[in-house]
Order: sequence, then C-alpha cells, then structure tokens
Amino acid sequence: MDGIVLLREDHKTVEKLFKEFERAGDDARDRKREIVDRVIEELTAHAWIEERIFYPAAREAAPETTDHVLESVEEHHAVVWMLSELQKVDPSDERFDAKMTVLMENVRHHVEEEEQDWFPEVRKAMGRNRLRELGARMEEARKKAPKDPLDVPSAHE
Repeated sequence: MDGIVLLREDHKTVEKLFKEFERAGDDARDRKREIVDRVIEELTAHAWIEERIFYPAAREAAPETTDHVLESVEEHHAVVWMLSELQKVDPSDERFDAKMTVLMENVRHHVEEEEQDWFPEVRKAMGRNRLRELGARMEEARKKAPKDPLDVPSAHE
C-alpha cells in the first residue's frame, strides 16, 4: 500500500472513532472509555510510524516540507501527552469529555494540514514506487509500535 494512502486510512479510522465518541451521549461512560482506548491505540501507532519512517523519508525526498514535518512533530508532542492523560482519566471525571474534545480538535487540525498542505508535495517528490515501498515499511513497523503514547519519540523532544 502507498504510504500516504496508509496514513489517510489511519486518519479515516480515527475520525470515525471521534464521531462515535461525539454520538455516544453523556451517560455512555463505558462506551466512551472503549472508544478512547481504541483512539489511544490507533494514534500511538500512527504517530510512531510517521515519526520513525514517513517524516524522515518526506524530509529527504521533499526538503521544502521540513517546516511542515517539524510542526507536525510538535503537534504529535501535544497529542501523545494528551493521550497519556486520557489513559488515566476515568470517564466519570468531569474533565474526560473536555480532554477528548481538545484532542479531537488538535488531531483534526493536524490531519487537515498534512492532507492538504504537504502530502501532495511529498507524493509528487516520491512517486508511486517509492511510496509503495514506504507503505510496506510502515505496515511492517506498525507491528512493533508501542502501546504507551509516551514511547513515541516526540513525547520527549
């Protein structure tokens, strides 16, 4: 699979989970916990493969995207810390929904910038074959992705 297509599929998966969370209702604490746990798993693996594989390849192939990549790493930093907090917050805590709302806003902004502002530049610079090779590496790396958001490199940068 093409590396950019893989990342877009991840984005769609997470957006679907966000919408489920938004529709769950105020009293659906157990369901919200399940959704948040899945979001944590998905976003941790996604951030890890982006930072370990996609971002370095993007910077190499399309040096003009360096500022976008650096900004994305900083956005990841904020997201993985929010994820680590959400792991510990009980769904009955009055801050649970608020934390998830802020996470969703941050991730949606991040996705929009990636998909609209710089994925097209990376696609043009890399071409189909290189993106397929990159996608295969990313799929393989996902199997080794950490479960703890604070194990993503940007958590400590």
